[in-house]
Amino acid sequence: MTINRRRFLSGTAGLAAGGLLAGTLGTRHSLAQASASMFTPEEGATLRLLRWVPFVTGEEEAWNANTAAFTEATGVEVRIDQESWEDVRPKAAVAANVGSGPDMVMSWFDDPFQYPDKLVDVTDLANALGEEHGGWYEGLEGYARQGDKFIAIPLCAIGNAICYRESHMKAAGFSEFPQDTDGFLELCKAMKANGTPAGFPHGKAVGDGNNYAHWLLWSHGGMTVDESGAVAINSPETKAAIDYAKALYETFIPGTESWLDINNNRAFLAGEVSLTANGVSLYYAAAKDEALKEIAEDIRTTNLPIGPVGKSVELHQTSTLSIFNHCQYPQAAKANIAFMYQAERMNAWLEGASAYCCQALKAFESNPVWTSNPVHAPYAKASASLRPNGYAGPLGPASAGVMADYVLVDMFAEAVTGQRTPEEAIANAERRIARYYR
Repeated sequence: MTINRRRFLSGTAGLAAGGLLAGTLGTRHSLAQASASMFTPEEGATLRLLRWVPFVTGEEEAWNANTAAFTEATGVEVRIDQESWEDVRPKAAVAANVGSGPDMVMSWFDDPFQYPDKLVDVTDLANALGEEHGGWYEGLEGYARQGDKFIAIPLCAIGNAICYRESHMKAAGFSEFPQDTDGFLELCKAMKANGTPAGFPHGKAVGDGNNYAHWLLWSHGGMTVDESGAVAINSPETKAAIDYAKALYETFIPGTESWLDINNNRAFLAGEVSLTANGVSLYYAAAKDEALKEIAEDIRTTNLPIGPVGKSVELHQTSTLSIFNHCQYPQAAKANIAFMYQAERMNAWLEGASAYCCQALKAFESNPVWTSNPVHAPYAKASASLRPNGYAGPLGPASAGVMADYVLVDMFAEAVTGQRTPEEAIANAERRIARYYR
């Protein structure tokens, strides 16, 4: 999709009406800001961005409007290609390794660590943006920095929280949502008995599957590797996490072992499940559909329960922006990213996303979107509170490989479905993790 003048005007109409876009075409002034003025697009430059399919229409509209404003200001056309969540990772890896295709990618988690030598050094841009906007959140910065070098620009955390039907919880005999894992299991049992079951993905879901699997493991004190990177998955804590997952699975709607990121949304909105974990997009999918207004008014959100480890431990999905070495116009690409992070642009994007995307830079945590609706509250601190993938070891190619290979997701799926015993599932995960942490 190439952003053109016509699409720009259409895309910005909603933002202007909402008072979100201050000075629709004030881009030349904006480009004078420090980070943007560091980079001058090459003559005749064009760009192509590969991004994940948006779940929130307003997020896509705001991103496209900002992109169109960049084109208006610089003359640099930007083509945006969208791929499903599951397909962004392999397509980006192919582009990196063959040296052709999109110039930039909006990728997941620590994917940039799978091909760091194929990416443009963006340290100058990252440092400038950090200095301008209050600094990066540590967890998100870790997904983009290799040693002293930024191989990507942190973009956002997509918060993951429990979404549930309040009336169904109360009908199950609970006046308040349980805050610990024992109480959570009892709630799920009661909701199943009432015919309003829960459901969490055990399939290869990039976001929801990984969020659920990591919470299961970490909330019981388990870890894939220790601080030194030694494989540590085979532990009593992992066995306890699997036993808990098996008990929860017994309360779920059938078929969750094949769920991808979209399936829990569909099941919830269809009334098939009354409790799952998701981004705030689930709420807005209901709120914006007249036929689902009753469900929307009944939706409540809360953070995932605290387990035996005694504190909140949530992964949260993260995304970064990278520039491939094969990009013919790296200065234009850096200018584009700098433009998108200018205050008026980033604030418009965060508001358009309706709390779906949590800022990577601390200066934007005061955006009013976080206090505009109580449903947003569990998502507001995702960037500050997230625990990075690969805990308790360092981020790098090994952690990225384990994530991309769905090792934890598979371990829990194998055990809860009975494909393997818990001990066999742990041993299989241990072998697979060891292949990456050599």
